[in-house]
Amino acid sequence: MSRINKNVILALLTLTSSAFLLFQLYYYKHYLSAKNGIGLSKSKGSRIGFDSTQWRAVKKFIMLTSSQNVPVFLIDPLILELISKNFEQIKNTSHDSTSECKFFCVPREFTAFALQYHLWKNEEGWFRIAENMGFQCLKIESKDPRLDGIDSLSGTEIPLHYICRLATHAIHLVVFHERSGNYLWHGHLRLKGHIDKKFVPFQKLQFGRYPGAFDRPELQQVTIDGLEVRIPKDPVHFLEEIPHSRFIECRYKEARAFLQQYLDDNTVEAMVFRKSAKELLQLAAKTLKKLGVRFWLSSGTCLGWYRQCNIIPYSKDVDLGIFIQDYKSDIIIAFQDAGLPLKHKFGKVEDSLELSFQGKDDVKLDIFFFYEETDHMWNGGTQAKSGKKFKYLFPKFTLCWTEFVDMKVNVPCETIEYIEANYGKTWKIPIKIWDWKNSPPNVQSNGIWPISEWDEVIQLY
Repeated sequence: MSRINKNVILALLTLTSSAFLLFQLYYYKHYLSAKNGIGLSKSKGSRIGFDSTQWRAVKKFIMLTSSQNVPVFLIDPLILELISKNFEQIKNTSHDSTSECKFFCVPREFTAFALQYHLWKNEEGWFRIAENMGFQCLKIESKDPRLDGIDSLSGTEIPLHYICRLATHAIHLVVFHERSGNYLWHGHLRLKGHIDKKFVPFQKLQFGRYPGAFDRPELQQVTIDGLEVRIPKDPVHFLEEIPHSRFIECRYKEARAFLQQYLDDNTVEAMVFRKSAKELLQLAAKTLKKLGVRFWLSSGTCLGWYRQCNIIPYSKDVDLGIFIQDYKSDIIIAFQDAGLPLKHKFGKVEDSLELSFQGKDDVKLDIFFFYEETDHMWNGGTQAKSGKKFKYLFPKFTLCWTEFVDMKVNVPCETIEYIEANYGKTWKIPIKIWDWKNSPPNVQSNGIWPISEWDEVIQLY
């Protein structure tokens, strides 16, 4: 065959292949995509991005959860942040008016949803249907920490996370559980030995690196990229909670061991004090929350939580810590309006501020303000009769959530370092006689207030 004939044949084959390829693309776009439901919108014109793997995986997941009445809501930080920046536009978006995929089509490997476990009625059935729809699902379970204080139930396991993969995209379903303080908790995503560590890039997950605690969010339904989804009504607040959500449990096992060695005080006097202290802590937390002021359990109250998961019956007060940068000028008025009169005020905002309020049954609330230095933190103390100043040094710390007397409250994440700074290595041994000026190992003299300032820095009521 001549060279010319061969070239003609090759050209004809190339032309035929190109035409067939164009026909396939046309067929897929105008027939298969409509048949398989890849597009939801009825609006005319181009639908940009709706063939992405992310959008199709999310769409299929929402179809699955809707058909099974599984009340999931979106908690993905990346998408919620985009939503919060375009919230007014989203509120006015209808199901049929979306022409461009702007949120679920953002490149990423996971999309995070959550559900409240007590509202989930058909967990096992949902799992089977998900796999029938093409998802490969992984279930992460662990023991229920709410039962750790009950020996006979402490091994009961609960679902904590689901990872459902479709093609190259995965849905991370975070299972929230109710806790006593009317908040939601999720567990640590800990991989057991039999789990395929390469199932998904677990290290990139936004939730599950540690247990987390969140306020119970009010939800609303919106249309995102043509899909009906539920999101927190205040997405900005939920996003602000995420970096500060780390949760640590009370050490129930160690608390039981402590109470076996040192019998608990179950006298009427002790029970009355604990009841009053709990009510005082609840009132203080409510007051500070209204002010938007962070606080944490400090001193003896923190020791009671960490050592015995309860209020120390001989402590006679409730101790809280507040960073001085969170101080607000109306804090005294707020507590007085709540029915807690000021008992004393020592120091000033610039130096060693300490407030004490009188609760009922002679239980007082002490608030210590903490100041940050380059390599440590400290709070101050003042002796009223002499004007002497004291300083209590602590290693730097961050705040975690915990549950204490049926409340969600903050404690130092670096709890043992915090407690040992204040009480030394022998903190496990109960000490009923405590001199705040000499007993703490972290106390040091800090001079004396000038007599000219006594009226300002030493106020007794």
